Amino acid sequence: MTNLRAPGFPEDVVRRRARHGRIAVFPDFDDYGSTVLGADVGCRDAGDPLDQRRLVPPVLMPGRLTKLIETGREPLYDDVGLEVRIGGFRSALPVYVSALGSTKVATVDLGASAARQAGRCGIPIVIGENISSVNGFGRLGARRSESLLGRIAAYTAELADGLGGVAVQQSTEDADTEAWNMLYTEPSLQPLLDSGRLAFELKVGQGAKPGLGGMTLLEPEAAERVADRFHLEAFESSARLLRSSSPGTFTSEILRQQIRFMRNNFPRARCWVKLPPGRDVGEAATIAWAAGADAVTVDGAEGGTGWAPLSFLAEVGLPLGECLRRIGVPVGCLLASGRMWEGARMVKALAAGVTAVGLGRAALIAADEDDQRGLERLLGAAALEIQMLTSSLGVYHVAELGRDALWPALERPLPEGADSALQRTYA
Repeated sequence: MTNLRAPGFPEDVVRRRARHGRIAVFPDFDDYGSTVLGADVGCRDAGDPLDQRRLVPPVLMPGRLTKLIETGREPLYDDVGLEVRIGGFRSALPVYVSALGSTKVATVDLGASAARQAGRCGIPIVIGENISSVNGFGRLGARRSESLLGRIAAYTAELADGLGGVAVQQSTEDADTEAWNMLYTEPSLQPLLDSGRLAFELKVGQGAKPGLGGMTLLEPEAAERVADRFHLEAFESSARLLRSSSPGTFTSEILRQQIRFMRNNFPRARCWVKLPPGRDVGEAATIAWAAGADAVTVDGAEGGTGWAPLSFLAEVGLPLGECLRRIGVPVGCLLASGRMWEGARMVKALAAGVTAVGLGRAALIAADEDDQRGLERLLGAAALEIQMLTSSLGVYHVAELGRDALWPALERPLPEGADSALQRTYA
């Protein structure tokens, strides 16, 4: 074989595509269901606006003086308050567990383990779309841990009084199962509804493949059963077929009407909206809040996923920090996910206006390391870092963090043709 390598040129990728064709657009099919893809959670990204910024404490700290007077002593980092309200839920930490999906990596006990530990820690969880269609609703027969009701039951069995909550996603693909309708009338979930701790999350898109719908790999028999409802792609070097769904069509008015529909049809449930990292994410977030969303979640392009084309993982969508810059100062509860696992990135996001951050892959890794206490320990480490970093900024509750703690400044860009008056408004 001729050596045609050149510095920086991915010869191995070209050879793989020449050898395998269309299937090489995706990660190795053997990894499907057992690998979570996305940005490297352990590395700083030179192009990520959050990673480019530093947290900068002030010299003069009137907030620390206020806390000193309140406590009668010099305040310490463990005086920092961590409890927040997340989309209508009380949470012990400014953290929630992001949707973990329905693939094998999230359902071989790890999803239920993460749910149990999140309940014990008093933080909310989001349950991803496709759980009921892939793993069953769970109303009849044994309530398997991977079913929709099984995942919720694992969480609520450990849930602290008055804390936490469950948000259940639904996408256009998932709507046929009528999961929201079934959950809203499910007798076992009435305590969640009565306490205001059940939310439905409209999934407009996700970070790993913005603009595309859900993708799964199916064996031929399973693919044949859904051939009339989904697009199927066959590959010469694999027996499995790629099943793709539509991401749904959204305009400003469609988004407004969807939220109004949710509020009218499910008045006792909280209304959440999940946005992909699109270039108009600021406009979409503003529309969602104005229409009555209790929370808007932004999933940065670095967020994890069960399955996506490699080019989307590397080249499509805004990083989370740029999404936050375009949203500016939020007018409602803003949640953010994407490569969250340690306190500094979390505090940067909180300073940028986020109410709470979501743990996805990090939650699964922690549950895989120790299915009894791994996530609890990870959250304990993050809580310690958050308190120390927040205290160093002269602030004693995470809700009081502001953009003045970030350097360089994270400013919202001006609308095209903005005049000086608008500039003062957006600054």
